[in-house]
Amino acid sequence: MSIIAGSYERFIWGFKLKPTKHDSDTQTLTLSPLFSYPSHISSITTVACSGPAAASGGSDDTIHLYDLPSASSLGSLLDHNHTASITALSFYTPSSLSFPRNLISAAADGSVAIFDTDPFVLLKSFRPHKKAVNDLAIHPSGKLALAVYRDECFAMLNLVRGKRSFCCRLGHEASLVKFDPSGERFFMVVNSKVGVHQSEDAKLLLELDNGSHKRILCASPGDSGTLFTAGEDRAITAWDTNSGKLAYSIQDAHPARIKGVVTLTRNDSEGASEDPYLVASASSDGIIRVWDMRMAAKENAKPLAETNTKSRLTCLAGSALKSMRRPQIGNQKAQKLEEGPNSA
Repeated sequence: MSIIAGSYERFIWGFKLKPTKHDSDTQTLTLSPLFSYPSHISSITTVACSGPAAASGGSDDTIHLYDLPSASSLGSLLDHNHTASITALSFYTPSSLSFPRNLISAAADGSVAIFDTDPFVLLKSFRPHKKAVNDLAIHPSGKLALAVYRDECFAMLNLVRGKRSFCCRLGHEASLVKFDPSGERFFMVVNSKVGVHQSEDAKLLLELDNGSHKRILCASPGDSGTLFTAGEDRAITAWDTNSGKLAYSIQDAHPARIKGVVTLTRNDSEGASEDPYLVASASSDGIIRVWDMRMAAKENAKPLAETNTKSRLTCLAGSALKSMRRPQIGNQKAQKLEEGPNSA
């Protein structure tokens, strides 16, 4: 399992989640550093990870790629036609594969780019809307994506044709949008609330609200209708999106606001039920933790693994997929990354 995180200080952090000797009184996993170096010339705003491939986008308008198994940099994607900060990155990986098929990027100028990943080449770049993209989610079919914008708009994008299919004004700004693993529903985050919508017609099915007025800053769908959210309240909350009720939560999961949360589950038959409860989280004070959410019922739940990057983290991504293939950009050769002096 691999985890990557980006920071305000331009650093990209890569970790491998490895098991340690089992002891009921100590952590059973460890976050082993893969690399740590300033990959961008300004703050990193978004990261994505799938199998051996990882990507980061920054406020320097660039996208960088990484080969996680070899801890190598693949360089940057230059032909994306973005002219503003990269605000969203997402890999499309079919359930039958362990290697991503496409990478989708979005930027603050409203542009969207679609890349092939074998090797990484630009397939299509278009501008479905003029305002900044807050977030983008790819349907499990890989044929369409949903985007939410800073001017309170919501759009459906046809990824096959590379054009906008639908756009409407919500009346409020949504900061996050996510599909559930089945693609039958999607979730939109507005401040401290989450709307659960039907994918077919965008009908609002129910609204998740824990009564707090503190903003949700990150969300990650899990299995069996579970949605994990975290943010300014410093807690990791698991929602049952079928009933709309709060399933369980870890209060004070971090000492600072949580900027990233990701479920670390596999989609292959071999490991589908092996690690179904592992969730990683990252806070703005630089701490990354991995949790077994089955321990959430305990008063003083302790993380299975923890590391301190000592930087202001902005985003988090992870993947449990294993693949023998290696990502590449055209004929460019990967360069080995040396662990920086700040590696945890």
